[in-house]
Amino acid sequence: MKERQITNHLLMVRPAHFGYNAETALNNAFQSEDPDLSAGQVQSKALQEFDEFVARLRSVGIKVHVAEDSEAPLKPDAVFPNNWVTFHQDGTVATYPMHAPTRRLERREEVIEHLSESFQVGKRVHFEHTEVAHRFLEGTGSLILDRPNRIAYACLSPRTEEALLDEFCAKLGYEKLVFRSVDGEGQAIYHTNVMMALGVDFVVICLESIPEPKEKQALMSKFAATGKTVITITLKQMMAFAGNMLQVAGEGGTPYLVMSEQAYQSLTPDQVQIIEQHTKILHSPLYTIEQHGGGSARCMMAEIFLEPR
Repeated sequence: MKERQITNHLLMVRPAHFGYNAETALNNAFQSEDPDLSAGQVQSKALQEFDEFVARLRSVGIKVHVAEDSEAPLKPDAVFPNNWVTFHQDGTVATYPMHAPTRRLERREEVIEHLSESFQVGKRVHFEHTEVAHRFLEGTGSLILDRPNRIAYACLSPRTEEALLDEFCAKLGYEKLVFRSVDGEGQAIYHTNVMMALGVDFVVICLESIPEPKEKQALMSKFAATGKTVITITLKQMMAFAGNMLQVAGEGGTPYLVMSEQAYQSLTPDQVQIIEQHTKILHSPLYTIEQHGGGSARCMMAEIFLEPR
């Protein structure tokens, strides 16, 4: 069975209590609180952004499976399901250890059970037992997966441990390529998926954020060997979430690179032109979710590669 890099099916979680999470802000430099907005206003704006985003995805034939967030316990980051679960083409469903205690509450078996009514679920792989030892690997936040070539790219951070990545690679049949990535202040980038996005035949990456020349060269060599056109973004564009993109299949398999409006507006005409040689672009306004949650479009979409029943 040929492994697909992009899918037509996404899991998204409609938040019940979206808001700023002080726990995650400790190592997420993309996150900030707007003191002028009440908690209710933040939630209301986030819901509007979520619903519009889902509508735009569905308008081009992307199949979005929306799970409603449970009212209790409170989960301010429930809108970012890609961190706690991955769904693989061979039927594997993996769940992951989360750095922030509030985020561990997002793992919900009923969401997986509901999807298993429509998709073929085979084996379950659990990594979350490592939380008690303070060892973390946050799904496709930590991991950028080149599925056909079985490569797991990861920038190391408090949320991404190399030994646990080794365990992932052994259990799911990947090879790793690890590196370090920092923002303009020298702070470790909290998730690989904010500085890098991998499509079928291209990669969007902030090479400027990788201080070690050998690591940068190893990445470029691997991209060349796997036939990826490299589209570089700046640190400033990365902070506008231009690395937090996901390529998804729309109607008839048409590929779309999905991103936020802020990310799209940060791109230069030349960058847009190169991207559009490989894929269509779909963007949606996510300003409230980006500011308060510190994540963007890619974080909101958990890809479903399971085979339909």
